[in-house]
Amino acid sequence: QVQVVESGGDLVQSGGSLRLSCAAGTFTFSEYAMSWSRQAPGKERELVAVITSAGGTNYADSVKGRFVISRDNTKRMVFLQMNSLKPEDTAMYYCNAERRGQKYWGQGTQVTVSS
Repeated sequence: QVQVVESGGDLVQSGGSLRLSCAAGTFTFSEYAMSWSRQAPGKERELVAVITSAGGTNYADSVKGRFVISRDNTKRMVFLQMNSLKPEDTAMYYCNAERRGQKYWGQGTQVTVSS
């Protein structure tokens, strides 16, 4: 099953750091591009960071230089290290998996950044 479970969301102060984790289920994890997206109330979902099956990464301009996405294929996990957090980073964060045009995502984990 292509399932992912996010964790690590929390209430943090502006300027703080947080690391989100995504645990993959029993699919061929290493063959999937993994990503993190987020959605704040009243806003469209935004793709935050992507890491390909080969390890290449891409980031949204809004988080470039502050967030780092990584993956551990042995542990079948994806991480999002978030530094210098801002109130505008407040959102529900989702872990996504994609291969051959098929997309999947988890339930999300809430990140709230206080000013």
